Amino acid sequence: MRNRILALAALAAAIGSPVAAQAQTVGRAPVVVDSGPTIAVEQRPAFRAYVAEQRVPAFTVPDRIVVGATLPESGVTYYDVPQRFGATTYRYTVVNGETVLVEPRSRRIVEVLD
Repeated sequence: MRNRILALAALAAAIGSPVAAQAQTVGRAPVVVDSGPTIAVEQRPAFRAYVAEQRVPAFTVPDRIVVGATLPESGVTYYDVPQRFGATTYRYTVVNGETVLVEPRSRRIVEVLD
C-alpha cells in the first residue's frame, strides 16, 4: 500500500511539473530605456550647419522616416559623426529631406534631427 501511495505521488509530481514550468516566465521582458538625445539640443544647429556644409547627397526611400525604422543596406551612404558632436558611435545621412542618426550595424534610425 505504501509503495502505491509513493508511486502515485511520484506520478502526480511528474505530470504536474511541466504545467508548473510552463506557467513560469523565463528571462526578462524587454526594457525600453530613453537615453535622451544623442546630439545635445544646443549642438543641433551646429550639426545641421555641418551637414549643410558637407553637401552630402540626400536619399529617398519609400518608408516613413521615424526612430526605429531600418534604412536599406545599399542605396544610402552613411557618414561618420565628428567627435565634437559626441555621437561618434552612430552615422548620419540625409533621407527624405531629414537628417538622421543611424546605428551602423543595424542601420536603425536612432534620432531624427530635423
